[in-house]
Order: sequence, then C-alpha cells, then structure tokens
Amino acid sequence: MAQTLEQIQNFKGKYPKQIWPLFFSEMWERFCFYGMRGMLVFFMISQLNLEEEQANLQYGATQAFVYAFTFVGGLFADKILGFRKSLFWGGLLMIVGSLILATDPHRFFFLGIAFTVVGTGFFKPNISSMVGQLYKPNDSRADAGFSLFYAGINLGALLGGYLCIAIGKGELFGEIIPAGIRWNVAFGLAAIVMVISLINFIFTQKTLGTIGLQPGHPLSDIKSAIIPKWKEYGVYVLSLIFVPLIMIMVAKTEYTDYFMYTIGPLTLIYLFYEMSKVTSEQRKKLWAALIFILFSILFWGIYEQSGGSLSIFAAKNLNKDLLGLDPNGINNSGGAFFIIFLAPLLGLLWIWLSKRKLEPNTIIKFGLGFVFLGLGYYTLFATKFFANAEGITSLRFFTIALLVITFGELCLSPIGLSIMTKLSTKNLQGMMMGLWFLASAYGQYVAGLIGANMATTKSGTSNLEALISYAEGYKQLAIYAIVAGIILMLISPLVKKLMQDVR
Repeated sequence: MAQTLEQIQNFKGKYPKQIWPLFFSEMWERFCFYGMRGMLVFFMISQLNLEEEQANLQYGATQAFVYAFTFVGGLFADKILGFRKSLFWGGLLMIVGSLILATDPHRFFFLGIAFTVVGTGFFKPNISSMVGQLYKPNDSRADAGFSLFYAGINLGALLGGYLCIAIGKGELFGEIIPAGIRWNVAFGLAAIVMVISLINFIFTQKTLGTIGLQPGHPLSDIKSAIIPKWKEYGVYVLSLIFVPLIMIMVAKTEYTDYFMYTIGPLTLIYLFYEMSKVTSEQRKKLWAALIFILFSILFWGIYEQSGGSLSIFAAKNLNKDLLGLDPNGINNSGGAFFIIFLAPLLGLLWIWLSKRKLEPNTIIKFGLGFVFLGLGYYTLFATKFFANAEGITSLRFFTIALLVITFGELCLSPIGLSIMTKLSTKNLQGMMMGLWFLASAYGQYVAGLIGANMATTKSGTSNLEALISYAEGYKQLAIYAIVAGIILMLISPLVKKLMQDVR
C-alpha cells in the first residue's frame, strides 16, 4: 500500500528515502543537459563556423528559452498534468531532441535544440517541486535535502560536462571513434542517459505516494475536479507547436530579444493576479520570493559565463597543466566536481548550525553566494598574471577560481530551490518554481549579452590582448557581484519580516 503524504514527511534521519530515485533521475537528466550545454558554443564556432559574438548570443538565447520554458512547464503541471506526467513528457521530448542531434547535428542543430528546450521546461521544475513536497513546511532538514539533490544534479553535470565535449573534440576515445561521427556519438550519449533517467523514474515513482499526481486524481491531496482528457492532450499538442517557434527564435536572436522583453512583464502581471487571491500572510511570503528571484537574475548573468565566454577562454587561453586534462572539459565539469563533495558537507553544516541556533537566514546565504561569486571572478581576473607571451595561462589557477565560484553557487542555488517551495502556496508551487527558473532564463540571456560584448572588444587583437580583455571583463563582474552581496545583507531584516516563520 502506498504511503500517505504525512507518512512520507514523517521520515526519520536526515533524508527521506524517496529522495534517492529522484536524485538518480535528475542526475541523468542533468548529464544530458550539461553535456549539451558544454558543447553548444564550441560546436557553433568550430562546426557551424559562427563568429564568437554570434555564438555567445545564440548560446544565451538557447539557455534563456530552456529556463523560460520551465515557467510554462511548471504552470501546466500545476493546472493540468501534475508533476509526474510533466516530467515524463519532458523526458521524452529531450530524448527526441538528442536523437535528432545524434543523427545529423550539422543539419538539424536548431531543431534538436528546440526539442531539448521544450522537454527541459517540462522536466526540470517539476522534479524539484516533488523534492520539496517530501518535507513538511519549515522542516530544517529541507536545505540539507536540496543540497544532496543538488549533488545529484552535479554528478550528472560532471559526467556529461566532461565526457560529451571531450568525445566531440576527439580528446577522449579519439583513437576509437572515427572523426566524422564524434559529434554524433557525443549527442547520442545524451539520448542514452535520458532513457535511463525515465526508466528509473517509471519503476520508482510508486514510492512517492500521492506526490506529483495529476490535479483531480482520486488520491491527490488537493481536491479538485477531474481534468478532461482533451486538456491533457491539448498540452502535448501545444508543446509540439512550440518546437518550430523556438527553433526560429533561437536561430534568429533578435526574436529572442522581443520574447524576453515581453515574457517578464506578462509573468509578473500574472503573478500579481495570483497574489491578489491569497491571504495577506501568504502575499508577504510571495513578495519575499520575488526579491530572491530578482537578485538571482544578476547572479546567473555573471555565473553563466561558463557556457559562453569562459568556453572560448578555455579553448584559446588555457594550458593543460592539470593532469593533462582538456581545459573545456574542466570548464564544463570542474564546478560540478567540487559540488559533489561540498554540497552534502555544506548541507550537514546548515543542520549543525540550525541545532545551535546559529544558522544564517536565507537572505544572508544569498548574500554570501554573491560575495563568493565575486571573489571567484577576481581569481579569474588574476589568471592574466600567470600568462605567457602567447596569452596562455594556468588551468590549475583557473580551476581554483571555479572552486571559489562553487562556494557561491552552493550558498544560493540549492537554497533557492528550497526557499521557493517554502514561500509558495500549495497551488502555486509549480508556477513559483518555474518563475525561479524564468529568472535563470533572464540570467542566461544577460550572460549571452555579456559574453558577446567581451568577444566584440577583442576582435582583431592578439591572443595575449584577448586574455587581458577577458580578464578585465571578469574584474568588472566581480565588482557587481560583491556589491549585490552587500546590498542583500543590508536588506536582510526587511526580507526576514516578509518571510515571517520561514527560515
């Protein structure tokens, strides 16, 4: 007999047992996502012959739509599909996209990416929401649970981020895989792991009890009318219609500009409409969530240079003085490597501090995240002092910067997932998780603009001058991050009042 929600939430120990199958499904999905993300800019420059500026813009557009569609996926999950069906449908679309890219990535690049964008939108916010429902409101163990879940995300990111780009470039298995199909194999690997992710979820979802069921399901904790089948099928058809539209908008980045100028204001209007229907106490919590969301845009705009300008920096300005490893592989997977070891430890640290009433509140954690991010980018700036006359600098020192940035990510991202579930009302959890990822979309969009601006400033210069130009850009980003962190800490008392009983 399936467990009730109360039985699931009354677990003993640090982690609920249901977190492990969700951990593994998310791990393989993130292998697919980060494997593809790591290949985008390098593939567009080396295989599609795009200029660096255009590649950065298209990278930003692709990533922006990935995260923007999580809002749509979260909304459809709340209102029609439920978390489980949304996750499964999203996984299927990601498999289709990966298979299209594996077939002929040069001809069908943007079509395959469009399927992956829509699929990720349905998958990503809903598995995070299910993790949140494993805990009772204000359970101090939730942050530790999300930190563990975040370690799963990054185990997939580590494997996919390194393996896919290394296989595509021929750095790994180059003597086994013929040069003409290396990119096909790299994209095909992403499809294989997504199949594993869905199979794992199908065979373990029965342990989730009532979590993630479709609205109107007889066993659902939230009682509502049964969803007509035509609405469910309508969501599937509509999501397929989105595929060619996103393909066009990613290929033509000026359309992405129009989309981003529009979707944010419309989303806020809809959020304000939903806020008008809740109690005053709930409304204050949603205002607090909105503050977290707005600051996260700046964080991700700075952080997400890893897939754009840092990808070019790794390819052109880094040596192999770290065990002979590929610099692009390290750029894509180094942060994930550190998170795997640090995330569980940091989660346990929050529990230890909480028991002694010393745990910093969430807004302070956010502020610390920005400070570490800034220090990491100062370290990236300092790589110019280790460069030779050809503009080649140390991969080892670059990796230290990734370690510092990782501390910043751990103070913000897993805590952000957790706080969205704590501050949301039950019927808005999917939407608020989607809104969190929509903020990431704007961060990705800003990251693409920043990367394109860096590429423009170094046009026609030597490799050493290019390195110095990038380093100066990273110094400016460091200043913005640290200032934002200080502001967050200063407004901490105000936000804490809005959060009320939520920590």
